[in-house]
Order: sequence, then structure tokens, then C-alpha cells
Amino acid sequence: MAQDELKDDHFCFACGEHNPDGLRLHIEYPAPGFCRIEFIPERKFQGWQGILHGGIISTLLDEAFAHALGGSARAAGEAAVTAEMTVRFKKPARIGRKVIVEGRVVGEKARVIECESVMRDESGQELASGKLIKIKPAAIR
Repeated sequence: MAQDELKDDHFCFACGEHNPDGLRLHIEYPAPGFCRIEFIPERKFQGWQGILHGGIISTLLDEAFAHALGGSARAAGEAAVTAEMTVRFKKPARIGRKVIVEGRVVGEKARVIECESVMRDESGQELASGKLIKIKPAAIR
């Protein structure tokens, strides 16, 4: 594999169907540059009692960015890696209660892609949000 080539072997911690220890997220693509994830956190992903760990929240936001970029038919040219991510935690995400994560592409310039995502509870209350910069493979060295 070339140094800058990204390949999906379906073992991604977040969305890989072959990873028995992963989140195994189901991702929907309602529009180009946009994705939606519904997730019910299990206790094994908690931080403080009854609260989803912040690292898992960050993972969900990051995965939404990645899938908003490439959509359901990601090709190597559409894949990118995270260069920078800022997460804002607003309210606790509760274990056992569904969260909805939406990601969208907001801008693209050369090999740099700007994305945003948000996590809400079922009532629509914002729990966390993120801004992210991704870089396409040819820029990875």
C-alpha cells in the first residue's frame, strides 16, 4: 500500500462491521455532504456513572465528519484523515438513551475539508458539537 493510500478493511472502531469490539454504527446519507447516525450508548462506553465517555462522543462526531465527506460510496480519492478537531461538550449524553449525530461538509479548498457535526438527544437538545479539518491523502506525508 502506498504511503498516502487509505483503504477500508471494514475494521474501523466506529463503523467497521468486522470489528467485534467496535461501535458498529449504522450511518444514513440523506443528502450529499451530510450524514446521520443514531446510537444508543451501552454501559461499556460510560465515563462517569450513567454518562457516555467524552472520548466516545468525540469518536461519534469524528465519524460523522468522515462519512459526511465521502457518503455511502466512499472511494480512495474521497477519503481523508483528521488533522484538527475541536469538540464542545454542552450536556451529558446518557447511557441507554438514543443520541442522533449529524455531520456535514461546510467547505473544501484544495486538499483541506472543513466539516461540522452535532450530537442531540431524542428531544433535539444539543449535547455536543464539533468542528473539524480533514486532509485528503495526497497531503499526508
